[in-house]
Amino acid sequence: MGAKDHKESAEKETCKFSIFTISDTKTILDDESGKLALETLTKFGHSPVDHRIIKNERRLIEAAIMGALGGEAELIVTVGGTGISKKDLTIESLRPLLWKEMPGFGELFRANSAKEIGTAAIMSRALLGVTEKLKLVCSLPGSPEAVRLALAGILVYELKHLLWELRRYK
Repeated sequence: MGAKDHKESAEKETCKFSIFTISDTKTILDDESGKLALETLTKFGHSPVDHRIIKNERRLIEAAIMGALGGEAELIVTVGGTGISKKDLTIESLRPLLWKEMPGFGELFRANSAKEIGTAAIMSRALLGVTEKLKLVCSLPGSPEAVRLALAGILVYELKHLLWELRRYK
């Protein structure tokens, strides 16, 4: 089976997902990027199980992700905490939990981002990977534009195929 056949087989796949916004200042009421992630994935047929704000502290990020990995969500999306400041540790918190990293996601995100923001795209860190529990973890920058680009512009087109591939081995 080629990629086209896989995508056709995966057309009905949907998943449950969790959204964690990593921020010391946002609340659930003003979390525009988290809401956008929630709306985008829901629009494409996926079902939310959790949406909350996590303080930008490594131990809190790790605890939230570990809790989600033990739950029903097959996709865990983090929004924010991906910059270059000393406090931005989302990716460093997630990477050790991955069984397989999918570097093409971050590469494609930055390539598409460069078309919109130019060379500042070198500071954009995005991550997609699979855990040993065969769950997807996706980490996105915190701006609404980055969330839109990453989810509506990239991930939703491959998410069903990714789910189909992972579920074949369960």
